[in-house]
Amino acid sequence: MSRRSEDVTPGDEDAAPRARPKRIRPRAKPLKWRRAPWFGLALVALVAGVLNALGAGKQHPASSSPPPVGTPSPRAAVPAAAAGWQSVAGGDGSYAYDVPPNWQPAPGTQHGWAGIRLVSSAFLGDCGQAHRGGAGVATEPLADLDAAARKAATDVATGAYGGSLQAGPGSDAQVRRADGTAVAARVVVAEVTPAEPGECVPRHALVAALAFGGNSGTSGVVVAYASDGSSTREDLERIVRSYRFAAPTNR
Repeated sequence: MSRRSEDVTPGDEDAAPRARPKRIRPRAKPLKWRRAPWFGLALVALVAGVLNALGAGKQHPASSSPPPVGTPSPRAAVPAAAAGWQSVAGGDGSYAYDVPPNWQPAPGTQHGWAGIRLVSSAFLGDCGQAHRGGAGVATEPLADLDAAARKAATDVATGAYGGSLQAGPGSDAQVRRADGTAVAARVVVAEVTPAEPGECVPRHALVAALAFGGNSGTSGVVVAYASDGSSTREDLERIVRSYRFAAPTNR
């Protein structure tokens, strides 16, 4: 009994050959970034605790019953230190940094890549599901401030753009503690040539990173990155240098 063509099953010798689908190469690869909701409040609490230990001064004892995941704690407003800019406050207002008026503060958002996760984020512009730039706060397991800043810049450049990176010489900076004293910091700015430029990936990008603290083998880091032209080198460096701890009276 002969079989109809629709009765043929995969693997039969007399099966009709199937046309191979064409592989279509995407026109442009968007800037890679992603939120990290799986870390939730635990990551924010961990980073905030380390940062407080590095420069905020006396810490309050941790609560024995943490808030449920998905319930954000109230965020205090911290005035911007740079005239005309916006403040991005993290750690319930215990620290903050500033971004230009065309950036969008997103203090409750985490984003990042393998190797680095940034909390207390801010973003520059939209390009599909990605952004043309961003900023955030993290920690690096290094005591040497120059090395920590370079690692943070490399982690962000590799994750966001791929390609090659050329970091310039580091420069000294300071981070203001909540009590008004200062802690030493180091700033590194790197130029990036992305591996696959396209509609949402520039031909050239910049990453600025500031590292401070270094206590107990861990440094706090602030990173800002953007395509060269959408934000200037001066703006990115000014963003990371604006990081400071906020006293309760300034929240």
